[in-house]
Amino acid sequence: MSNESPAFGGVPSALLVSMPQMTDPNFHQTVILLCEHGVDGAFGLVLNRPTETSAASVVRLAPPVEMNNGLELWIGGPVEPERGWILTGTKPLDTESVQVSEGVFLSTSQDLLRRLLVAPPPPRTRLLTGCAGWSAGQLDAELLSSVWLTAETDPEIIFSIRPDKMWETTIRRLGADPSLLQMGGEHVH
Repeated sequence: MSNESPAFGGVPSALLVSMPQMTDPNFHQTVILLCEHGVDGAFGLVLNRPTETSAASVVRLAPPVEMNNGLELWIGGPVEPERGWILTGTKPLDTESVQVSEGVFLSTSQDLLRRLLVAPPPPRTRLLTGCAGWSAGQLDAELLSSVWLTAETDPEIIFSIRPDKMWETTIRRLGADPSLLQMGGEHVH
């Protein structure tokens, strides 16, 4: 990863909020941070799928981390579940990161990962495994079919809203009632 902001192909970073009728269990009632969206496809991270697994129990580093500071592992999506992503609310020092939006940084740094596993993790930090991905044109088609609502990227939603309340809170902040929403076009499963 470079220190430069990713190219978004004209689409700024956003939160994707699944419509209530989304039946795919990987995306049912999810909020996704859209990190990159361009002609070659799109990449994002599911934000509201925590696990009950401590990161230290599954992350393998050499030399191994011998302590468990309680950093929780989150599911970032079904694509590349072996790959880890670090989201932070402040720019990580002395390590590569990409600013996704104001107050949201993304890194895959092994040094940062080690620091997060050894010391108490700073507030506004998430360690996610896997991601959400779309091939060229796929997300555009889903947006046209109203599979996703889009919301402005907001660090408060990402880091401060409880995961079980994030989906509904984000929809309500858009001025909508989740129970009244309907998808247009073809339904996606």
